[in-house]
Amino acid sequence: MRKVDARVAQKRKKVSRKQVSSTRTKKRGLTTADRGHFKQVLLQKRREILRNVNEFEDEALKKSRLDACGDLSSMPIHMADIGTDNYEQEFALGLMDSERRLLREIDSALVRIENKTYGICEGTGKPIAKARLEAQPWARHCVDYARMLEQGLVREQ
Repeated sequence: MRKVDARVAQKRKKVSRKQVSSTRTKKRGLTTADRGHFKQVLLQKRREILRNVNEFEDEALKKSRLDACGDLSSMPIHMADIGTDNYEQEFALGLMDSERRLLREIDSALVRIENKTYGICEGTGKPIAKARLEAQPWARHCVDYARMLEQGLVREQ
């Protein structure tokens, strides 16, 4: 009977050790390999956005109306056409602005990787889940804190 009790106690120890080690891993955050992976993801996204911003600039700002639409006639330009052109230019500028904001977020995430603070919520200090970082590698907040920010329960610092 004592051998059975000893085996049960030994199994309980193994289970509790596994639980402790898994919680340690979760609290510790990202490994060096994880940070390297996310750095590569961020750099790739940064290159993609820079390419997009350059294309927007070329199309929205550097071309005249004649170049953009291929209109070579000497007929006067209709007011509706001017309005459409202005709308398209404003739309492109808005896209460029949002892309530039995203570039700032990515640059900030790259700095956090260098400082080894990447993957830690700026609001709570808790690790950000890997799934969230895979979906949004520039995330500064964990899901719970981001939800509280959206609901207006806390203010961004």
